[in-house]
Amino acid sequence: MNPTPGEPPTRTRPGPAVALGLVILCIEGYDLFILGAVGPSLLSHPDWDVTKSTLGLLGSLTALGMPLGSVAAGWAGDLHGRRLPMVVSLAWLSLSMLLSAGAGDLALFGATRFLTGMGIGALIPLVTAYVSEAADPARHSLQVGTATTGLAVGGIVTGVVGRTLLPEGDFRTLFLFGAVPLVLIPVVWRLVPAVVRDHPAQTPPEAGTETAGAEPDESANRLRRLLAPQYRRSTLLFWAATFAGLVIVYGASTWLPTLMVDNGYDLGSSLEFSIAFNAGAVIGTLGAALVADRGLLKAATVVSFLLAAVAMIILSTPQPRPLLLLVSAVAGFGALGTQALVNIYVAHAHPARLRGTALGFSLGVGRVGAIVGPSYLAAVTVLISSSKAGFYAFVVPAVLGAVLIGLLRPGRRASAPVPADGPSEAEAPLAR
Repeated sequence: MNPTPGEPPTRTRPGPAVALGLVILCIEGYDLFILGAVGPSLLSHPDWDVTKSTLGLLGSLTALGMPLGSVAAGWAGDLHGRRLPMVVSLAWLSLSMLLSAGAGDLALFGATRFLTGMGIGALIPLVTAYVSEAADPARHSLQVGTATTGLAVGGIVTGVVGRTLLPEGDFRTLFLFGAVPLVLIPVVWRLVPAVVRDHPAQTPPEAGTETAGAEPDESANRLRRLLAPQYRRSTLLFWAATFAGLVIVYGASTWLPTLMVDNGYDLGSSLEFSIAFNAGAVIGTLGAALVADRGLLKAATVVSFLLAAVAMIILSTPQPRPLLLLVSAVAGFGALGTQALVNIYVAHAHPARLRGTALGFSLGVGRVGAIVGPSYLAAVTVLISSSKAGFYAFVVPAVLGAVLIGLLRPGRRASAPVPADGPSEAEAPLAR
């Protein structure tokens, strides 16, 4: 591929970018799912008087910090490159996890979870945008999807560590692993470019907005561009679909082990279901990404939302243990895998200079779902005495998400570099 005028002849290679993104999001997945792993231990804490409602509140506090991190980091990443915001976010996340490990009371623990949420919220749009810009256009969904499976891999690690150390050990020990991101800071500084660039073949035409050699819009116009007629419909649908997806993700990350305990399984067994949940997210996301790269990104995303609904219904019923583990894996794909596909969709639909902002606002606005999710599940389980109620509560956002993605209009991405005199057609910048 020939470099475009004014750009260096080399770009970030996909392999190192995918590997680095995978590791960072693995750590983030650990930090995300740790509250679910320690939830039963918190409920039995002799001094903190934690109830199910309190557990839901802790999950919501984690989620409450995420919109701040997502919007700020996505915006900063477009303005100043991905490197510096990524380094700051990793340091922030490590410090927050270490503070959680040292928290002496429930109030301080809740405050550290809010700070952790800010770090988690910041890293997802930064990493997704970084890998998207390095990805081979022909394998864009697969390479970005591979990196985003790090969230589920981190969830698997959380389940394994929790299975090993709990309930006998002190749950605070699990938070000490949060210091690991500090090791990645020099790696990020070396590998992540300071300047935002895109593959020419990835850049969607934007009628009347920029030409190939034009200066990008000022930062104050970025949100206005997302809400301009060309992007408005897709922007609002992406925001709403992200809301629905994150209700599922953060509801499940906080409540899945506890729901399994309520259905008669011991803590060790419930953590095995959590491991299966995340393993299914990894395998399912990779498979769906392969399908998406064949022009079926929209269909793959709709189907994955619907699979989440079906899986949660089956999990609420008595089934043989092997089948329940398999269905838990399908539920993991329907939750984490679905949100990974939505993020890929957003990244694929926007040019590099707008991608971080688009991801940041999609995740930032959608984080309301992350805030609502744990408390929504807590309210359902408190108000409805049936042990099945928590599982059925997931069905509503899953079906809603499928409908929202289905409403996206098909569009055309550029398959070749944008000519120097600018695009000639007005096309909606959406994937198929």
